[in-house]
Amino acid sequence: MKNLFVLLLIGIVSSSVICQEKDSNPVLNIEGGRVIGTTTPTKGVIAYKGIPFAAPPVGDLRWKEPQPVVPWEGVKVADKYGAAAEQVTWDPQSFYGREWRASGSVPFGEDCLYLNIWTPAAGQTEKKLPVAMWIHGGGYREGFAFEPEMDGGEEWATRGVILVSVTYRLGILGFFSHPLLSAESPHGVSGNYGLLDQVAALKWLHNNIGQFGGDPNNITIFGQSAGAGSVQALCASPLSQNLVSHAISMSGGGLSDFRLGGGSLDTVQAANKSFMDHFKKTTLKEMRALSFDELLKMAKEYGDETKKPMFWGPVTDNYMSRGTFTEEAKAGRIADIPYMFGYTANDLFDMTKPIEDFCALRAEKSSKPAYGYLFARQLPGDTSGAFHSSDLWYVFHSFRHSWRPFTAGDQALSNQMVAFYTNFAKFGNPNGTDAGVWTPYSLKVPEIMVLDVNGNNASCTMTSSPKYKGSAFKWGR
Repeated sequence: MKNLFVLLLIGIVSSSVICQEKDSNPVLNIEGGRVIGTTTPTKGVIAYKGIPFAAPPVGDLRWKEPQPVVPWEGVKVADKYGAAAEQVTWDPQSFYGREWRASGSVPFGEDCLYLNIWTPAAGQTEKKLPVAMWIHGGGYREGFAFEPEMDGGEEWATRGVILVSVTYRLGILGFFSHPLLSAESPHGVSGNYGLLDQVAALKWLHNNIGQFGGDPNNITIFGQSAGAGSVQALCASPLSQNLVSHAISMSGGGLSDFRLGGGSLDTVQAANKSFMDHFKKTTLKEMRALSFDELLKMAKEYGDETKKPMFWGPVTDNYMSRGTFTEEAKAGRIADIPYMFGYTANDLFDMTKPIEDFCALRAEKSSKPAYGYLFARQLPGDTSGAFHSSDLWYVFHSFRHSWRPFTAGDQALSNQMVAFYTNFAKFGNPNGTDAGVWTPYSLKVPEIMVLDVNGNNASCTMTSSPKYKGSAFKWGR
């Protein structure tokens, strides 16, 4: 009898544990159908990988605005990342190839409109946790949402912020404009498909993130390099600015004439028409039939023969984009929200003045704060310094993926930076709800935060004279 009682007790406890585990990873109902996530090494955090937020942009949908999700049958198990956008990968022997450990195992394809979510509150619609949508960089021509240095979903989720990373179309597939494409568009425009993908992801989050325990009315967007440019574009666009609660721009500049894009729609689509005419591709059917490799080969041949290298990036089309971020900010046509703008001490160029000018403009025109920062930590392991993108290891606390001999001071700085960023996502203030060391830029106290290491500790100090050191290594693929 005693043994029978013990067996029954074990059965009850086991059933209870199974139910708890099942409840922590519930089946969710989202656009397209039902989905279940996958557990992570961090207790209580569920990851959802490869969730489609739009239809595959292939075939006749190539070079069109993202279309609604294609429904699926049954329960989708979201345990694998979707494909990265088509691109030319880094040479493993180049600086960034070594830094990010470029791998040939990453799947690439045109069917790439997927997002990934890490949440501590799956299925808990009453939680309404803050949401942060990450937009990767890469010059609008490369990069993907699940690069190892961006592996911080669990870290952010344990601090009460749902982290979302998105993939978007790149290069000629993401930003190609042409008169024939504009003619078939209901809006009379073409190009900016990569940015429109990001808008679609934002709208998807607004409609679905509640199922994951998130608050659709508290979405922060943040990105680095071209991702920072994307953040600025989303904050300036009439299609998306009302969906954003806070914004972080990392190494994307501020108020300046610099733009990583293609100019006006008329100018760019005329150049692209000349490019296609050069190869006698005069119909959309012919253009859409070309493979990505064929398009790359054509672009190289055209550049070599005409001395007009091809580059595809955001354009001013008066639909997605009414003007440059600088123009829109000065005109008061950007989202009136808290901002955080920063750069690294060995960045692409000296962004001190553009960022300070943006913060000063916001201090003059808005009651919402603007925070500036300089990431000054000279990374251990070589003499490359605080290079462009070096802060990613710290923002996502992803040192385990790096070859560098990070120190206790680096760990402390990263912990502080994750706290700053997640607080900003929660409250629009990197300090949290109380006053803290990081004050917004003001006309009376024009200071920005310098993020560095002092021995085994983080060094976070405000200054009015940040020290840009210049690029410390040779750029190139």
